[in-house]
Amino acid sequence: MTIENPARPLAGSEHEKGVLLIVAATLAWSASGVYSRLLTTDVWTAIAWRSLFGGLFLLIPCLFLEGGISRQQWRSVFHPSGLAMIACQTFSQGCFIGALYMTTVANVTMIYATTPFIAALFGWLILKERVARRTMIAGAVSLFGVGIIVASSIGGGTGWGDLLALGMTASFALVIIIPRINPGVPSLPPTVVSAFLTLVIFAPFGSVGSLDLHNWIVLAAFGATNFSLALVLFLAGAKRMPPAEAALIGTMEIVLTPFWVWLLFSEQPPIATYFGGAIILGAVFWHTALDAKRGRRAYDG
Repeated sequence: MTIENPARPLAGSEHEKGVLLIVAATLAWSASGVYSRLLTTDVWTAIAWRSLFGGLFLLIPCLFLEGGISRQQWRSVFHPSGLAMIACQTFSQGCFIGALYMTTVANVTMIYATTPFIAALFGWLILKERVARRTMIAGAVSLFGVGIIVASSIGGGTGWGDLLALGMTASFALVIIIPRINPGVPSLPPTVVSAFLTLVIFAPFGSVGSLDLHNWIVLAAFGATNFSLALVLFLAGAKRMPPAEAALIGTMEIVLTPFWVWLLFSEQPPIATYFGGAIILGAVFWHTALDAKRGRRAYDG
């Protein structure tokens, strides 16, 4: 008893610390809509310079995570899996900011919420992984919700934005799958390279002259918190708790992201987004809650 009792508060303390870290990461991620609405520059400029700041700030945690910066780490960038990660992340970043500019934040968030199910589909197609029945059910239901949102946008001026959100979601689902093809390839170096590559690709289409002090500050904060800090906080928190529970807390982003934009900018999504979003939210929460329950049981055991 003298050995076991002190260990329990320590484990509990680590778990509580993990919860706080995941909540902080979720809050940082949920600010994406606010940043996009504060920007007054064009979409090409926003994509390019937000990525630059994100890459610069991500270099700092690279010193301490995944073994630090070494030749072996950065040599992994040229591995086929590393190149695939760079391509998918670059495409995803461009689609993400483009979608925020061309449709409502609520539409982007609700469509992005289907990422776990699309990742499961890719895992089945690429890795031949078995997909649980609950995942298939939740995935089918959530995609039905996405169909409602996208169908309502046709002819309404936000269709392209919704398609970009779908592109972002699919490419980010691939980012989740690729490391499982080759687990030895670290994920942070390709992420940093993709940020700088995004700058190189999109900067020529933008206008640096449109960047005043206000836009510089917003883009720097966007890249530092939403791109870099959120990722680091989530990784640190996920180590201290079951993955399913971390994912469950992270689903708060689905609600918080459009909430901040509604609160600060009075942005009202279309009626169809409420219906489609409710379907997606229900599927995500149901599936994640089941995973959290199973994961917690295994974690405690």
